Amino acid sequence: MQVDTLIRNAQVALESGVSRLDVGIRDGRIAALSAGSDGIEAGETIDAAGKLLLPGAIDIHFHCRAPAYPQRGDFATETRAAAAGGVTSVFEMPISKPCCSTGDVFRMRKALGERDAYVNFGLYGAPGLLDRDEIADMVAEGAIGFKIFMTAAPKGRDDEFEGLCLPDVPELYQALRLVAETGLVCAVHAENNQLLEWHTAQLIKANRNDVPAHGESRPPHVEALAIATLLALNESIGADLHIAHVSGAEALAVIRRFQATGSAVSAETCPHYLFFTEDDLGRVGPYAKVNPPMRTAADQAALWQGLLDGSLMSITTDHSPFTVEEKERAREDIWATPPGAPGVEELLLGVMHEALGGRLSVNQAVELLATNGAKRFGVYPERGHIGIDAAADLVIYDPNTETTIHRDMLFSKARDCDKLYAGMTFKGAVERTIVNGKTVFLRGEIVGSAGDGQFVRPNAASVSREF
Repeated sequence: MQVDTLIRNAQVALESGVSRLDVGIRDGRIAALSAGSDGIEAGETIDAAGKLLLPGAIDIHFHCRAPAYPQRGDFATETRAAAAGGVTSVFEMPISKPCCSTGDVFRMRKALGERDAYVNFGLYGAPGLLDRDEIADMVAEGAIGFKIFMTAAPKGRDDEFEGLCLPDVPELYQALRLVAETGLVCAVHAENNQLLEWHTAQLIKANRNDVPAHGESRPPHVEALAIATLLALNESIGADLHIAHVSGAEALAVIRRFQATGSAVSAETCPHYLFFTEDDLGRVGPYAKVNPPMRTAADQAALWQGLLDGSLMSITTDHSPFTVEEKERAREDIWATPPGAPGVEELLLGVMHEALGGRLSVNQAVELLATNGAKRFGVYPERGHIGIDAAADLVIYDPNTETTIHRDMLFSKARDCDKLYAGMTFKGAVERTIVNGKTVFLRGEIVGSAGDGQFVRPNAASVSREF
């Protein structure tokens, strides 16, 4: 057999377990999985002895906002960061300028991604204009799913969120019915808008504008109530719902109650909830401002348990680049700075650190970072695992070294805002990232090109509620 690339002697993370195999790549796909490479001829041979070969991570919740604010980042800068982190596909949320809520805006963003992306990308659409024809147009163009915020648009950013924010239940109901017709997943940012606005008003009235006030404005019941409202409303609609960035025990408990009575809702959490708590606000201040906010050590423990028992099906970043100038506004007034933090370069490192330390298995890590997301959003078996005919989206991961995060190793345009992870040391290192059979990152350097990433569209028939 002739292949383009042969990866020899790797410990390969198959769905059935980790096995030492040789992996042949031809025309961007996996063409051979063999216990020995006799009879295989290759244009390039990579010796991965002592290394793990993993499916590339699929970040199902990602923001670069192109073409909204190029000073924060764009498809090129943020997908270079993804490649450096061992992430081979990102699913980009519809916040942009203008919001990705029409077929025309969707096509414009798709063209930008096809031109600039170093890794594969999918695009969410926003259904909140309540226009069936626009929703159908985005589905036809290949939308990976849809996204809804249950909160109002941030002040001064209405055009970025038009068609995305549905704080009033009647409009939310209509949007869910329209999305249900598509058969695609609808991801929801679930926080009760009335409560968070009330809590915020009370804090402002008390002259609170310090960093901790942000978390106090969004206590756990704000998230839990929104999830309960959403899932109760959906019982008569049947939209395929996915809860974004679950932050703690109260929200998780609501999700479990609905799952126990037959709801097929899925949910994700993020590394910043798994590795940090509200105590980190004192360490990095506004750079830890995220929505929903980081919570307590007990919430953190509950989330890990939710991942291990299957209540939560994915770990994803909510990667959100901003500038230092924007984040530093909070030194004077926490309400003036936008919420969000970068994190795509630490996703695989953080989860693999826990796997190599025994908190979970390598196969569980792969499921949470790649396979479950691929199944949930209808891109499996094309992506999300290592198997014959699957796309060769792969990471060679060296478990025998360590990676310490410092500013100069990062590729995100928001690297100066990546304060949460600065100085942290993880077990292992991303040595090589392969996208569609081509090496795009190698030993600390980007070696790929803009346009190496492909647009990823779902197979609606394979969108799964079993993961």
